[in-house]
Parts: sequence; C-alpha cells; structure tokens
Amino acid sequence: MAAVGGLAGLLPAQNQLEYALEDAVTPQEKENLVYQHLRKVDTWERDLKVPEFGADLLWLNTEGPLSLYKDLCGKVVVLDFFTYCCINCIHLLPDLHELEQKYSTKDGLLVVGVHSAKFPNEKVLDNIKSAVLRYNITHPVVNDADATLWHELEVSCWPTLVIVGPRGNVLFTLIGEGHKEKLFLFTSIALKYYREKGQINSSTIRTQLYRNALPPSPLLFPGKVTVDSTMDRIAIADTGHHRILVVTKNGQVLHTIGGPNSGRKDGPFSEALFSSPQGVAIKNNIIYVADTENHLIRKIDLQMEMVSTVAGTGIQGMDKEGGAKGEEQPISSPWDVAFGTSVSATHEDDILWIAMAGTHQIWALMLECGRLPKGSDLKKGTCLRYAGSGNEENRNNAYPHKAGFAQPSGLSVAAEEPWNYLFVADSESSTVRTISLKDGAVKHLVGGERDPMNLFAFGDIDGAGINAKLQHPLGVAWDKRRSLLYIADSYNHKIKFVDPKMKNCATLAGTGEASNVIGSSFTTSSFNEPGGLCVEEKECLLYIADTNNHQIKVLDLETKIVSLLPLLSTETLDTVDASHVQKTDMAKLPKLPKSAPNLQLPSLIVSPGQTLHFMLKLSLPPVTKLTEEAPSSWFLSAEGSEWLLHEQNIFGKIEDISKQPVIPLQIPMSCLSAEVVLSIKVCLYYCSKDSSACMMKGISFNQPLDITNANQGSTAPVELIYAFN
Repeated sequence: MAAVGGLAGLLPAQNQLEYALEDAVTPQEKENLVYQHLRKVDTWERDLKVPEFGADLLWLNTEGPLSLYKDLCGKVVVLDFFTYCCINCIHLLPDLHELEQKYSTKDGLLVVGVHSAKFPNEKVLDNIKSAVLRYNITHPVVNDADATLWHELEVSCWPTLVIVGPRGNVLFTLIGEGHKEKLFLFTSIALKYYREKGQINSSTIRTQLYRNALPPSPLLFPGKVTVDSTMDRIAIADTGHHRILVVTKNGQVLHTIGGPNSGRKDGPFSEALFSSPQGVAIKNNIIYVADTENHLIRKIDLQMEMVSTVAGTGIQGMDKEGGAKGEEQPISSPWDVAFGTSVSATHEDDILWIAMAGTHQIWALMLECGRLPKGSDLKKGTCLRYAGSGNEENRNNAYPHKAGFAQPSGLSVAAEEPWNYLFVADSESSTVRTISLKDGAVKHLVGGERDPMNLFAFGDIDGAGINAKLQHPLGVAWDKRRSLLYIADSYNHKIKFVDPKMKNCATLAGTGEASNVIGSSFTTSSFNEPGGLCVEEKECLLYIADTNNHQIKVLDLETKIVSLLPLLSTETLDTVDASHVQKTDMAKLPKLPKSAPNLQLPSLIVSPGQTLHFMLKLSLPPVTKLTEEAPSSWFLSAEGSEWLLHEQNIFGKIEDISKQPVIPLQIPMSCLSAEVVLSIKVCLYYCSKDSSACMMKGISFNQPLDITNANQGSTAPVELIYAFN
C-alpha cells in the first residue's frame, strides 16, 4: 500500500539519519546508520511511493518510454530533478557521472534525469536535447514539461535527488549540490541492502544515446566569441569541442587550441586541454579563457603557442571572498571574462573581470599591481571577489559586496565617460545590471522586477527598464561608437539592444523562434539560444555565437545583412576523410572523350550552407535522340578539393533530353579553402533517329567558387547551356 503525500513524509526519518551522521566518525559507523535507516523505511506499513511516469512524457537517451514499475523494477533509481539553465544542476553532473561509472545497470543502479523547466524555453524537447548533448548526459532523461512529478512529490528546488528503492519506494532525498559523499554512501548501501534481500535484478535498460545521431560539425555549441580588431582576428570558444579557435575575419583558422576531448592540461597547443570553455578575451597575442568546467582561468600565448593556468586549482571552489594568488585561489564555474583598468593604473587593461556563475558573483584577477574602485592596493596575480554577496538574488546596492547576482554569465566594459560601467548579463534573474567602475555601485538596467528574491520575472517584451523583459540572457557587448549595449537574449532566441541613458530595450534581430534562418533582414533571421556576442567597431559588425545552431553569425550593423562566418581550415579534426571517399567513387564514373570541350564559367561568390542549383540546358543536333541502351549521365568533380563533394550526390542519369535534371550542391559549413573549382561534366550518347550513326559526346563546365562569409542567400540557380553539333 502506498503512502499519500510528497517527500515531506520522509523528512522525520531522514532528519534523524542526518543528525546521527554528523556525530559518526568512522566509515563503518556511517554505513551502519544508513543500514538502520533503510531497515526502518523498508518496513513501513505503507511505502512512500514515487508516482509512475506519465505515458505521454517524452524521453531522451532511450529507445522508448520507461516505466518505473516495469522497466525499473528491481533497480535502485536516482531521480535527478534538474533544469538545464541551473549552474547548481550542472555542478551535480560530474558526481552523477562518477556514480554511473562505479555502478552500472547490471549492478542494479540507474540515474534518470527528470527535467523540470524553470523557463518556458526549457520545456521544448529540442532545447533539452541540445542541453543533453552540451553537458554529455548519457543516462535517460524524461521531459516533465508540466512539472507533474515535481508537484506530486512536492519537490521545492533545483537540483533535488530522490533515491528510490527497487519497488518504487522513496529511500533518501538530497537537496542542492555538494552532497557527493552522501550520494555515494546512500546508493552503495541501498544496493547492498536490497541485493542481500534478493530484490535487485541485473537486467540492462535499452538506451539510445542522442549524441550518436549528431553529424560532424566544425563548431559544437560555441559559447562565446571575441574580436581583436587591431590584428583582424576572432577568438571562438568552441565549447562542445573543448577548444579555442583563432580565425581570421574571413574564417581561415589560424590556431586550434585544445579538443576534441575534455581535460585539464597546460603546455603547447598540441597538448593543452580544456573542459567546456566559455568566455574569451583577447589583446595583442594573449587570450584569457574562462575554462568553465575545469573551474580555471587559462592564459593562451599565441606567440609562444603555450597555455598556462592563471587562476583556479581545478577543483570547484566554495570560497566567496578570495584574495589568494590566482593559481592558489579556488574558483567556481567562471562563465565570461573581460578586460578592465584599475584605479590610477599605469597599464591599460590590467584587470580581468570574471563572471563567476558558480558563486553568483563578479570577481577580479589582477594582471598587474593595482587597485579596485574604493579598494586597497593589490599585488599582481591576486584573484578576489569584487561584487556580489554569493546569495542567488537580483539585489542592487551601492555597496558591491551587499549586492546579489543570479548566475552572471556575460560581461562587457564601457570604460569611457559618461558611462564607466561593467555591464553584466545576469541570466537567472533575466536582467542586465551595471557595476560602476568608479565606486562599485550595482544598479538595474533592464529586465526582472523590483523584488530581489523573485527570479521568475522573465518574458519577451521590448520596453524601458523594468518594463522590458528578457529570458535568461547570456551575453552582452558594448558598442562604443553608437553608445548601445547589445544583449544575447538567449532563451528568447533574439539579439536586443539597450540605450543605457534612457534604458530603452528593443529587438534588433531574431524572430523569437528557435530555428536557423538567414533572412533578408535582421528580424526575419533566426537564432537558437545565442550565448555570446561581440562588436567589431571598425567594420560595424556584430559577431554572434549562435550556440545551438553550432555557428557564428555576422550582423552588419550598417547594411542590416546577416551572414555566416565560414571556417576555412587545413585541418580535418571534425571531418571525414572525404578525399579517399571521393577518389574511390570517381574511379567508377565514366570518362569524357578527349574532344570534350572545357567551358570556363565566371567566378561565383557563394557562402557556407548555400545550395547551388545547376540547371542543365543542353541541346542535341537536329534529327537525333538519346540512345536508350547507353545511359547518358552527369557527374561532379573537384580535383584537389574533394572535401567539397563529401556527402553530396555526385552522379546522375539523363534519360530524357526534354526533362533535364537540376543538379544540387550545398556548400559545406566547414570549408577547407576559400577558393575552389567545381567541374560539372556531362557524357551523352545519342544517335540519328534512323539509328544509322551513334556518337558519344561530352562537355565539362568549370565553375570557380569564391567562398565568403557574406550572405549570398539560401539558394542560387546556375544555368549550364551548351549545344552539341
């Protein structure tokens, strides 16, 4: 018989266990206490039961829906109530992964993610899919979009773990992050206890990892982007590939640092490793990186081609004050970085501001000796909190240490008069805030509401100040030339702008729908959870890290044209060996007669992702027809640039001269060179209508392609006209 009510029914027994564990000294004492707790709850007259998963719920990483009382019967199940925007939920994932490495489904353990959305955008299955890929979640995840299970169990916050016994009975609950020791203790004893009772089964659970269906991509969930205008290059945090790319403005890759797998290692570019890097700041030949999941700030020296650590110990820190030398100071999930200048500085850009999402604060790393506003002198290398109490709040205050942030995720500096601001995209409060670079005062700019404890004041409304509404913004970028602040309004899939004097906020680009369209204007183009952006003032360009579309989009602020930044690289880290594939296929294609003419076509400007439609318009001599017995055909080649034809249809038949085919070719998103020549070849067999004479004729159209990041539209027709004699 099942007990009525939520997790509160477990509270008295678990509180008793928690108090007893505080007094326990040895591991054996702790194990005995957990055994006693299990014996108590296991013999209750009525189990405290978890409701069955709804039949209409959608699942990820499984072949189909799972039933708690059929598929998971005989398992100890850890239900992870999470929402993918939550930094505390992200912090918990390594603990769950380690637990899954220790105990498999054959051992009787299964972790199930119960996604219970905070924001409307997080209820959409495709967006959860992206998060599952981004955070490398390999256990089953159910989309509890209406939070049905959340409410029935009376869960109150993210993350919450509910450990369930083999008959669906609730055994333990853990609220928040930082309970790794208890998680491992509770699950190990539960498995041992129920195995001794013969209630654990070793059957496997049918899984189907969503990540296995993901096609290769030159970028994977790029989180942030920054531009070095003095040297015409761009740094991209290729977050899903755990690497930093440095590219020219036409997309030529200059450096690939780290990747493709996560890790933590300093040293030469060929050996260095990152783990889901986010923020990047570049000046001269130095890049600073927020190495988010390693809890580090890294320094990339492009001249020496070396990576070093300048802040963090590699272990998530709980310290909310700081003050130690950078590499000795633990930090927590840095999400963005930006250069700043200290009071009475002798060096410009001698501070690195850090959006410390994990502790809901803004920190500073002193790149030279200096002084923070209203602070004392600090030595080079000191890393410390500048603003934020560490409480997750939307609290503004004249005293920076008394202000509260909620997962700050984006930074941008307006150092000039009259602004003197550090702008902060405060994602969980859905606001943009300002920190005075003169006195540290934290103020509201747009979004949210006045109650500092209400982190649910979100929406998609253009307006002024508090009347404007955002949804989980992740990035900000200051445009000094126009005195405007651009916002990556991530969960609204838009780019917005703010006049900080009037506090007016309006949509610049995006439809509000999560999709990937390059339209004829800013407002007909679309994005999918853009995470970062930066301004290139010289050319009036806005670069967007369009995270879930795995692209960098470019907005021309003068012409209002949207285009893609192609990646033109000589390396093939993320591509199949197309050369071998195409050469093998080409060997099977017909050869043109030596007399076949080569027609040189005018060069065509194209862009990555664009589809060309080559329309054959061939004519035969009078009183002739195609030979039915000998198949006429067309085929494509790109000598020396076989990558262009990877996964393209390179061959087709021509069966009727009156219905000639249209040959499609999509320009790859990852291009290995900016100039290439495509050959469209045709081999025709035709006879006189009385069949007295038959001929084989050929023609080769040579089409030079100039690949650029300027938007050339989604499709382009190309006519191929030739008359055979």
